[in-house]
Amino acid sequence: MAKYYESDATRLIRDLIRENPHIVEEQKKGRAMWWDKVITPEEIKRAEESRVKQRAYVY
Repeated sequence: MAKYYESDATRLIRDLIRENPHIVEEQKKGRAMWWDKVITPEEIKRAEESRVKQRAYVY
């Protein structure tokens, strides 16, 4: 019986995607916009130079 268990959250997401298939494409667009980027060496260098050193005891 446990082999066929499906949580409420899984069922909710599966039903949502079945009723609104465009959600998957919008997820891919959002991921590409915010996460799937090529970072250039110049951007890495700038980020490292911009880093502010944290104090030893922050509390």
